[in-house]
Amino acid sequence: MAPSIEKQRLSVQKQVGAANAAQASGSFFTIPWPQPIAWSPQPVCDPMPGDQLAGLVDTVSKSNSLKADLLRAVIGKESGDHPCAVSPKGAQGLMQLMPATSEQFGVADPFDPKQNVEAGAKLLKQLLDKYKGDVSLALAAYNAGTDRVDKDGGIPQIPETQDYVKDILGKISKQ
Repeated sequence: MAPSIEKQRLSVQKQVGAANAAQASGSFFTIPWPQPIAWSPQPVCDPMPGDQLAGLVDTVSKSNSLKADLLRAVIGKESGDHPCAVSPKGAQGLMQLMPATSEQFGVADPFDPKQNVEAGAKLLKQLLDKYKGDVSLALAAYNAGTDRVDKDGGIPQIPETQDYVKDILGKISKQ
């Protein structure tokens, strides 16, 4: 939990620094003009080093009977290997766990790579079991949720989900 608190503290310091810089620049306004809050696809941390991520993926994939290339492709698509990634919908960490998923799998710190990848792998394994090994349906459910996949009887007609499944299947079929 301490690393995520530290990241939040640094983020607040950057925001305060930006406000002070605007004020010091002689701007007419004493605080920066409010801008719409937009999600940035660029997380404020570096991607996890490849050798560390590979070791983590290998260990977690074996313990969950998953193919390492599948787990690696999901991580790459979800977060671009950034352990501090946060989506506009609130998904967090390498495997972009929603808070309810983190709670379901007992994740204390969703930004901790080990906890995050272990929980994401368990979820992915559950989805593969539910859909009898159908990777396309499991990936669609990881992205859009099981309710939507079940309701639609397959990959939902959601462009984001269709692209998600196609991109990941393309990565794992090349390996």
